[in-house]
Amino acid sequence: MQILVIEDEKLASERLINLIKELEPSATILKSLESIRASVKWLNTNPKPDLILMDVQLADGLCFEIFEKTEIDAPVIFTTAYNEYALKAFKVNSIDYLLKPIDKSELKVALDKYKKLNSPASSVTLLRPELLKQVMEIIKNPYKMRFVVRVGEHIKSIGIEDAAIFYTSEKSTFLRTLAGRNVAIDSSLDQLEKELDPHNFFRVSRQFIVALPHILDIIAYSGNRLKLKVAGSDQLEILVSREKVTEFKKWLEG
Repeated sequence: MQILVIEDEKLASERLINLIKELEPSATILKSLESIRASVKWLNTNPKPDLILMDVQLADGLCFEIFEKTEIDAPVIFTTAYNEYALKAFKVNSIDYLLKPIDKSELKVALDKYKKLNSPASSVTLLRPELLKQVMEIIKNPYKMRFVVRVGEHIKSIGIEDAAIFYTSEKSTFLRTLAGRNVAIDSSLDQLEKELDPHNFFRVSRQFIVALPHILDIIAYSGNRLKLKVAGSDQLEILVSREKVTEFKKWLEG
């Protein structure tokens, strides 16, 4: 197995190479490259490797620029510090990804996946242009943009722009749309805090996360709290908890 490593951090590159040698003693590391420019030059002047391990964020930009500047017809395993949600699009066919710091057992799974896909019985599917575009869009905006929910017997997709609030009730989590419809979702508010864009969403209490574009009014309330009027949510009493008021005001200021 001939492997090309593209990683701009020297220590990370050395550790990755050492792990590969431990797991695949017969593998040959063709080269360790640090930049988009060097990678494009090498790929244009050398035979293709069997496998490429490629860091997403390089010193001179996102690694996806390499795909735009040269043809890559080898399977790729990406290494990255981006969160798992942002990179679910990588989990297809010959493509895998590893979150930094690289875990030896996860690297082994990725290498085993490559060998399975590269067996005579399998046809390796390379990174398609449409997938590349999708992943680049996700990385530019790594926050959750859509919820797929079940409404009765139907599966529906709700865009984040239609979400006025998220709230908990009787141990369940709901999305309230601008039209005032409640839709049950699987995520907890703790999970949503990590998945939603913090510029547009704020957790005002243990029970509510609100969307900035849909706050209609802010009213002084007893106990130094604030009461919010949010589009589509007239029936709900949405209060900013006392300990969140200062942080909430800073959030409003951007």
